[in-house]
Amino acid sequence: MSSTTTTAPAPAAGSPERPRRSFRDLLTALPWIGPSLALITLIVLFPAGYMVFSSTRDISQSGVDRGSAGFQNYLDVFAIPALPRVLANTAVWVVAVVALTVVLSLALSNFLDKQFPGRQIVRLAVIVPWAASVVMTTTVVYYGLQPNYGIINQLLADVGILDSPDFGFTKNATSAFVVAIVVAVFVSLPFTTYTLLAGLQSIPGDVVEAARLDGASHRQVYFAIILPQLKPALAVAAIINIINVFNSLPILRLMTGSIPGYDADTTTTLIFKLIQSDRAVDQASALSVVNFVIVIAVIALYMRIVKPMKGVDE
Repeated sequence: MSSTTTTAPAPAAGSPERPRRSFRDLLTALPWIGPSLALITLIVLFPAGYMVFSSTRDISQSGVDRGSAGFQNYLDVFAIPALPRVLANTAVWVVAVVALTVVLSLALSNFLDKQFPGRQIVRLAVIVPWAASVVMTTTVVYYGLQPNYGIINQLLADVGILDSPDFGFTKNATSAFVVAIVVAVFVSLPFTTYTLLAGLQSIPGDVVEAARLDGASHRQVYFAIILPQLKPALAVAAIINIINVFNSLPILRLMTGSIPGYDADTTTTLIFKLIQSDRAVDQASALSVVNFVIVIAVIALYMRIVKPMKGVDE
């Protein structure tokens, strides 16, 4: 004697049962995702919303809200004479640091992916700039480049690169800005290198081996197989570096903060100067909103052009 089992048909896509089931699933998951949502709201959404709100208020230097300012703060920000130079500095700062970091990290990660004696020690050594404080690293470089008594200046003079150790790297806007880029690349290398190294190690070895057995050269294997598979890791590394570098304050603040004017400023350091000036926090909030919009636009443009997931699973 045979028995048949009937299964209830799944609700159609447009049936009322599906929205009710989705709502029940959401209620079931809410105790698990609720704390995360509350934390995101508290430390991300609320400060961002309050920043936008503050950008439309007339706030005194002492923090007193004197009422609505409409879009006047934005008009005042765009009327700052030094803003074009600051925006150009910001573009140079982000492009130079991110590009150099990604290129150097790509080479370093490929090196660390090879088998050689002492590889673990070298891998640990790469973490040192990441483990050390950014402020400490920048301060060491800053004082090392001071005229006459800086140890880096003295070394450059001893090897003949400088005529004398009294050259003021940190006293000139251009040279201080270049040094800040070098420091930013140095402290960004560990994270980017390990991100790309993780991407390299996730590439199936049999795919690479099959390509080599088919007669592909090392160059063909790298550019036709390895790099396309590495696109997601490259995208993560580039996006996080763009965000971090765009909003970086400590390096530029320490390296160029004593230079008068705005010749070595980016939008982030300009925000800091606005907070300290009589323009108070309302214009600083407006520039922060502009900064946020620029970052989102840059990342969206990057994702649109690079398409990091395209072709990975093909």
